[in-house]
Amino acid sequence: MNIFQQFQRTIIKNYLLGSFIAVFGVGSVFIFQTLSLKQDELFAMGSIIFLSIITMFGFEFSVYQKHIRPIKRIYKREGTPELPLLLAAYQQAEKFPLLTVKRILLPHFLGLALPSTLLTVLFISGGGLSIPYSYIFYAWCGAFLVAILHALIEFFLTFKACHWLQGDLIRETIETYGVDPSSQSTVFISLKRKILAASLFLALFPILLFSLASQIRLSIAGSTLLVDYWKWAGSLILIITLLAFYGALLIFKSIEAPVKELVNRFEKVEKGDMAPVVNTYTDEFSHLFSGFNHMVEAINLRDQKNQQLLDQFFAVVAGTLDARDPYTAGHSKRVAEYSVLIAKQCKWLVKDIDLLNKSALLHDIGKIGIRDDVLLKEGKLTDEEFAQIKRHPTIGEEIVKGVQLTEELLPILPGIKHHHERVDGVGYPDQLKGDEIPVFGRLIAVADAFDAMTSDRPYRKGMPFEKAFSILIEGKGTQWDEEFVDAFLEGMEFKNSRQTG
Repeated sequence: MNIFQQFQRTIIKNYLLGSFIAVFGVGSVFIFQTLSLKQDELFAMGSIIFLSIITMFGFEFSVYQKHIRPIKRIYKREGTPELPLLLAAYQQAEKFPLLTVKRILLPHFLGLALPSTLLTVLFISGGGLSIPYSYIFYAWCGAFLVAILHALIEFFLTFKACHWLQGDLIRETIETYGVDPSSQSTVFISLKRKILAASLFLALFPILLFSLASQIRLSIAGSTLLVDYWKWAGSLILIITLLAFYGALLIFKSIEAPVKELVNRFEKVEKGDMAPVVNTYTDEFSHLFSGFNHMVEAINLRDQKNQQLLDQFFAVVAGTLDARDPYTAGHSKRVAEYSVLIAKQCKWLVKDIDLLNKSALLHDIGKIGIRDDVLLKEGKLTDEEFAQIKRHPTIGEEIVKGVQLTEELLPILPGIKHHHERVDGVGYPDQLKGDEIPVFGRLIAVADAFDAMTSDRPYRKGMPFEKAFSILIEGKGTQWDEEFVDAFLEGMEFKNSRQTG
């Protein structure tokens, strides 16, 4: 069942429920318990009501079909709907609560009241009913009050049902054409006016309807006994009070729902979920939701700029480090590119790949703490000099720690410290084995080793890729992680095939 079918079922269910309460609930009490009717007159009154209801349903159904047509056209259409049709459907969905009120106050009310009046006049003139013609005026007044209450209830129920339909139309229009139809809204119903009007009517409705019914009841001869009067009055007061309470509850729900939605969205923002909210409101809440979306957009823009600055900072630091040794220029950048290639081949999440890239860019930052005469020495290193070189992962971790990283950036540290560990446990600085080595360290180790083997040095020429590949294969499971070596080889093969193809 699609959302349009759910919408129609909800609208029809709400309408039938409201009509049943209004016509058979309040109407039956107002007519049958207020008036003193004989057996044949009860049949006549029942016939009048039945025929009037049939007429009312007929008129109102034809108007409903007209109102629903722009929306139905979208959901019953094959293929992609045109933009003007989508915008028209959204605008109709926005207006649907108001159209519901019009249907109830015009075809619904008049479709019931006019035929009832004509039939009642015919029955009175023909002797089928022995009630004064003045009661028809009272009936119009009572029917109008009930119709307003019915319209009020239907307005809030329809508003809630339209919320999901509007959201679906917004999503489809944005996905298909990149246009947000809510930004072109032509409907605005003041929340202040809605609450004031509804509250005023709910306060006056019980008094007016009860006063009207009492006027009829007390005018009927022989019905002024106190016990009979309060028995009748109690039933009427109970029904009217329940309806008024239900109306008040709907008003409260109409305010509570968007407030809860906003609170929920702010809680998600606090947790890092920066998705905008779908704005389907046509009152003051529309401004609040638009403001929320502007806030989220501003935060996302700020975060994007911060991320760009952070990425540039990492790139500059890596470039500065590589510039210290002209023979290893670009090493950190290439290691980061190889590391990202491996991670993508392993289907890592985007956020994890981004952290890995940062860790790889700074993996050799600890070499800042190594003396030039040791770091740039062209000949073979002494044991003491090599021991100094082996300290650079730990120095690098301490340098980056000193920056006071945010919690989100802390995962980059293990890659810096442990990219020289070996799977067999004879690496440095902590001689970790296998899965004891943090995953960033195991992965960067493959990328770092490959670039080191294929880069030129003062004392040797960089080896061909094919030879470096074979060394990586030989060292799988002893020096390097098997999964990451395989992923690197597959990624490089795919990359080369694309370049040659």
